[in-house]
Amino acid sequence: MLDFAPAPAPALTTAPAASRAARYAAVRRQTADICRPLLPEDTVVQPVIDVSPPKWHLAHTTWFFETFLLREHLPGYRVFHEQYAFLFNSYYNSLGSRVNRADRGTLSRPPLADVYAYRAYVDEHMQRLLASSDGDPAVPFADVFELGLQHEQQHQELLVTDIKYILSTNPLAPAYWPETPAEPSTTAAAPAAWLPVPGQLGTIGYQPAAGDPTGFCFDNELPAHRAYVDNFQLQNRLVTNGEYLEFVRAGGYQDFRYWLGEGWDLVQSQQWQAPLYWVERDGRWLRYTHHGLQPLNLAAPVTHVSFYEADAYAHWTGARLPTEAEWELAARHFAPATAAGNFLESQRFDPVPLPADAAPDQCHQLLGDCWEWTYSAYHPYPGYQKAAGALGEYNGKFMVNQLVLRGGSCATPASHIRVSYRNFFHADKRWQFTGIRLAK
Repeated sequence: MLDFAPAPAPALTTAPAASRAARYAAVRRQTADICRPLLPEDTVVQPVIDVSPPKWHLAHTTWFFETFLLREHLPGYRVFHEQYAFLFNSYYNSLGSRVNRADRGTLSRPPLADVYAYRAYVDEHMQRLLASSDGDPAVPFADVFELGLQHEQQHQELLVTDIKYILSTNPLAPAYWPETPAEPSTTAAAPAAWLPVPGQLGTIGYQPAAGDPTGFCFDNELPAHRAYVDNFQLQNRLVTNGEYLEFVRAGGYQDFRYWLGEGWDLVQSQQWQAPLYWVERDGRWLRYTHHGLQPLNLAAPVTHVSFYEADAYAHWTGARLPTEAEWELAARHFAPATAAGNFLESQRFDPVPLPADAAPDQCHQLLGDCWEWTYSAYHPYPGYQKAAGALGEYNGKFMVNQLVLRGGSCATPASHIRVSYRNFFHADKRWQFTGIRLAK
């Protein structure tokens, strides 16, 4: 996920200051909690360009509040360190030069203790800013404040996935969370069923809902607009490890007929034989998780697959991937199924099996567990307008050569996801919790 600019959020203007302060403290605490099991040495590692060191995430999210809120709205505020803007700016060209993304792992200094001191300093001043708005129903920074919270939640998901990748590259395969997961290593998979979704001219994009506490969305979810889909069918659950293992064992990674040209080239050049984190030892499949190497849970949703792998598997089964319009209209059609899911707060940090007795005529796992690849390019919606200023940099300029994913994952905060949320990655990426739902 990347940074986006905010959509208008009228509900924010009536939020009481106390709730703003409480939400701020809760979000900031959750970030620190994610990093608590790490050793200081873990927080500076950057194995690949897609992964940022945890120490950088801790500082960058703090820099966001300092730059866009404290410097603009707290009179007399003094920045914690003048050079931190160069170290911890991410992509904001409007705000000056910065450390190259690929070089974030070279930042052995400032030490981790200084980064935590930076967080404490900014948190203290943010509470002053929020206290100063007590009783003011229309604070001028409400929209940017909400964006800051949502931005930090995006980085919480990135932290979970980046930490997993960082630790997986260590030959010792250390566990982030030593306790074994509560779920058994293998369970019976819930039956897969095809659910009909009627053809329709429906509305996709962000639509304010009654009871929404923030009224927030990113600008790439706007404007809501009409989209037509023909009759189609959607599978009632995510594809499982056991089902994907059949594809592996059937030689799917050795048969070009199922692959897009770029995907086939990548499989050969990178010598992919299975999803990321899968390991075969003595004929037994294991998988690296936040708990270390674990037996492959055949009933759990397959994850850490690229778009190319998801598309090849779909072709192998005789099905396809849904478009993002199909996915969203189906999610709205099966709205009760979006009320629950496996999110960051469960602290499982892994997709969980659907219970074997789950109702086959209901659509499950639409939110949480795995981001679901769609066969839709990440393009602007009709009528999209990029926001002005620095906060508008991280949406429109990325709307090319990427695919849309929907639904959130086990690393997504529950309050951060919604049916209209559009995630996006390049087709080769698989370090995120990316999975597969079939359509036909």
